[in-house]
Amino acid sequence: MSTEKEVTIYDIAQQLGLSAATVSRALKDHPAINKNTKKKIQQAAKELGYRHNNFASNLRNKKTFTLGVIVPRLSSYFMSTILAGMELAASKAGYNLIIAQSLESEEKEAQNIQTMFHKRVDGLLISLAATTRSLSHLLPFTSKKIPIVFFDRTENIPDTTSVTIDNFFSAYNITKYLTSKGFKRILHVSGNKLRNVYSERIRGYKQALADAGIKFEEELLFIDDMSEDTGIRAAEKILKMKKKPDAVFSSNDTCAAYCMMHLKTAGVKIPEEIAFAGFNNDPISKVIEPNLTTINYPGFIMGETAVNVLIGYLNEEHITKVTNSVVLRSELVVRQSTEKK
Repeated sequence: MSTEKEVTIYDIAQQLGLSAATVSRALKDHPAINKNTKKKIQQAAKELGYRHNNFASNLRNKKTFTLGVIVPRLSSYFMSTILAGMELAASKAGYNLIIAQSLESEEKEAQNIQTMFHKRVDGLLISLAATTRSLSHLLPFTSKKIPIVFFDRTENIPDTTSVTIDNFFSAYNITKYLTSKGFKRILHVSGNKLRNVYSERIRGYKQALADAGIKFEEELLFIDDMSEDTGIRAAEKILKMKKKPDAVFSSNDTCAAYCMMHLKTAGVKIPEEIAFAGFNNDPISKVIEPNLTTINYPGFIMGETAVNVLIGYLNEEHITKVTNSVVLRSELVVRQSTEKK
């Protein structure tokens, strides 16, 4: 099967009896080319089906104006708000995004990074998979000094920047609020401790308990993958406990909501018997009944900030990059799920 030959500037030049240089300048809207000539060339280009070869042009300029983005899951509302912020910031700066998901797998994450590298992205934005232990798959980028910005799930490695919130303080704040309301037996549902977001929230939870004079109990820490099913599994664990918690603090709202629904189906009264608090301020927190106390976590701003930091590195060719962190504000949002009757 034959394929149609790609139209070049030489084809346009031959048809119009002009030099290839004139055609090239006209298509780039060069001021030295007469307006009528430009119009004639642009019309011929359209009729012949000429397509500008962005790839070849970008190779010459050593820039592709694309940024690679790797997220744990595209199905997360929180990640979708981050991507919306990234898309806006990238578009404003004239960049496109190539987006991939690791599906919480280190192996899949490594494959995505290789793909991004071969696509010649100008920089990489990444939120790490839950199971990632080694960062050796980032070597193609770090060895070529291609800038990397971590967001949300971050890691401190040389010449990279992290954009996150103070997860320790946020978890401390919400746990302290629960203890101030008189709750003493607080179960914390969290994710893989390999990731900063979960390890720091666990640390904040434990510190708030200690400051309230409450002893930490291993039985009240439930580690899972933070999916909808995690909420159901946490509820089943609670229902089997001889001494049930009087409050639950979950590291995301979806997990909290599913745990609440499962307990309510089993006849548990919320918040009268068990109070609930979540994290992220997802839409589900305002839909579940009672409405969920949570942490407002600025996903859109995080996405914008991460892209702006990365483009800042790309635009400053001689910038000296150092390992640093951009910490965004978060706030406690109190709703009916923690109202002690």
